[in-house]
Amino acid sequence: MNDSVDSTTARPVGGPPLVGAFRLPDGTLIRGRGLRHPLPEGPTPEFGLYLGSDGLRRRHEGGLQWPHAWIQWPDFLLPRDRDGAVQQIHALYERARAGAAVEVACGGGVGRTGTVVACLAILAGLDPADAVAWTREHHHRRAVETPWQRRWVLRFPPSLRSDPRD
Repeated sequence: MNDSVDSTTARPVGGPPLVGAFRLPDGTLIRGRGLRHPLPEGPTPEFGLYLGSDGLRRRHEGGLQWPHAWIQWPDFLLPRDRDGAVQQIHALYERARAGAAVEVACGGGVGRTGTVVACLAILAGLDPADAVAWTREHHHRRAVETPWQRRWVLRFPPSLRSDPRD
């Protein structure tokens, strides 16, 4: 049993899983969902990573009462700041690996969310060539909607490289 406590929420880390959460290939729990759908019953996330435009953020920011971050990511496209998105996705995975109840969401929960879920599956050890098919089987059958999202998944870096100038 994990007795550690997340100081930002005073909830036990590794408590009950989020409703709708599923396991990545290495067993890490993650929930992917669409913000336009009602928040599932049960525990709230300890952290959320949200993907969208300024408009989506304005519509949903007030309802997110837990620690979270946003990636500027227009619908059907790619993140505006690729390097920042890669860092945020890696950080989300590390939180989930540590046992935090985390979620990733965009407007509908399919394309952008599916793209991040596929990237998380790569971080969990899946071959990038298999990540989209795995995500469609475990998250949503239409996940990773566009050719450029599929290409982004194939090129997603499984580790963060430090800047050689450091």
